[in-house]
Amino acid sequence: MSKKIVAGIGLLGIVILAGYLISQRISISWIDTPTTAQTAIPITKTLSLAEISKAGKEQIWICPMHPEIMQNHPGTCPICGMDLVPSKNSATHNHDHSIHIDTASIQKLGVRLASIKKTSLSQEIRTYGNVIVDGDTLYNVHTKVDGWIKKLNINSVGQQIRKGQIIYEIYSPDLITQQKEYLRFVVRRDQTLKTIGDISPLVENPYVMDLLQELSRERTKFLYKDIGIESVQQMEDSKQPIEVVKILAGQAGIVTQINAREGNFVTPSTTLFTLADVSRIWVDITLYPDQVGRVQNGDSVTIKTPDGQKIKTKLDFINPLAENNKINARVTLNNTNLHLRPGSFVDVIIHAQPHEALVLPRSSVIHTGQGDSVILSRGDGHFLPVNIETGIESGDWIEVVDGLLEGAEVAVNGQFLLDAASSLQDAAQRMQESHKHQ
Repeated sequence: MSKKIVAGIGLLGIVILAGYLISQRISISWIDTPTTAQTAIPITKTLSLAEISKAGKEQIWICPMHPEIMQNHPGTCPICGMDLVPSKNSATHNHDHSIHIDTASIQKLGVRLASIKKTSLSQEIRTYGNVIVDGDTLYNVHTKVDGWIKKLNINSVGQQIRKGQIIYEIYSPDLITQQKEYLRFVVRRDQTLKTIGDISPLVENPYVMDLLQELSRERTKFLYKDIGIESVQQMEDSKQPIEVVKILAGQAGIVTQINAREGNFVTPSTTLFTLADVSRIWVDITLYPDQVGRVQNGDSVTIKTPDGQKIKTKLDFINPLAENNKINARVTLNNTNLHLRPGSFVDVIIHAQPHEALVLPRSSVIHTGQGDSVILSRGDGHFLPVNIETGIESGDWIEVVDGLLEGAEVAVNGQFLLDAASSLQDAAQRMQESHKHQ
C-alpha cells in the first residue's frame, strides 16, 4: 500500500472525528506539552494543526530536577522553585501534544475533575485456602521391638484412634525373651515374700526393697513398649509369656498414613502409621507475587467456610519460598468441633494493613493494552494524556504509584473523547512528517 493511500485513510479519519466535534460545536486546539507531565501548569503558546510540524524547532525550557516541567519560555519550576533551563533537544518533545477545549465546550461535555490526594489506603485481598493438618501435631507410630504383625486394627486413612486403643498385635521372639526374664523376677519376688512370711517388716528389709524396685523398673520397660498394664498383669498371673502381644496407641489422633500391613516384619526404625490431632488445623493460603508484598504477619484474616460460617483470625506465617510462582501463607485455627476437614477448600479475605498512598478515582483511569493512563488537566482548558503506574484498588479509589503528583487534577468523565482528540493530533503529526519525506 502506497504512502499516499495511507495518508488518505488517516486524513479521512481526521475529517470524520473533526466533523463530530464541529457538529457538537466543541472547540479543540493543540499545544506542545511533555509526555509525562505531573503538574497543572499550562503552556502559553497555542499551536494550530498547521504549526504542529514546526513545534520541534522552538526552544523548550525544562526544570533540571523535574524534567516533566516544560514550557516555551523562561521561568521557575512550580515544584522546587529552580530556574528553568533551555532543553538541548527540543525535537524530542514534538510527538505528544495536549489539547485545549474552551470553557463552553467543557460544560457541554460535562467534564468533571478530581484532585490527586494522599490518604490512608487499605485493601482486601481475596484468595482461597486449603485446610491441612497442623504439622506440629503429627505423630509417627513405631514398634519398640523387632517382629511380625499378626493383626492390624488400623485399616483406613481418616480412622479415629483413641489413646490406649489396641492398634496392632505383634509376634516378637525378642519380646518373649524379655517376658521370660521379667517372670524370673516375679517368681523370685514371690519366693522371697513367702520365705519372709511377715509383710510388715518388708519396708525395713533392704534386700526386699531392692528386689521390688528392680521388678518395678522391669515392668516400666514393658509399659514403655506400649504394652498395656492388662497384658503385664495377665503375664504375672499366668507366669507364662504372651506370644502375640497387643500394642496400644500412645496418643489419640486421625490416621493420615498407613505403612504397615498384616504379616509385615517390622523394626523400630519402621514408621507403621502417622496420626494427626485435627482439633487444631492449618489453612494454607495461596498468594501471587503481586499480592504477597501487600501482606505481613499479623494481618487480620476472614475465613469463609462452605456452609457460610465466618472465622476471624490472624496471619501467622508467610513462606519466604515460592513454588510454581505462588507463595503460601498460613493461619492456625481451633477445630475442636471438627467443623473443618483437612483437604477441603475455603474462601479467604486478608485485610492488609492500611498505608499512606496517592489515590485518584477509579473512573478516571483508562486501561489499555499498553498500560494505564489518565487525562491530566493543566488549567485553563488544557488537557494532556499521561501514562501512570497504578497500585492496589480499594472501593472507588485506586493507588497512583508513579506518573502524577499530589494536587494534580484529572478528568473523571469524558476522558475517552479527550483521549481520542489527542490521538487525532498524533495522527496529524505523523501525516505531516510523512508528507515531508515524500
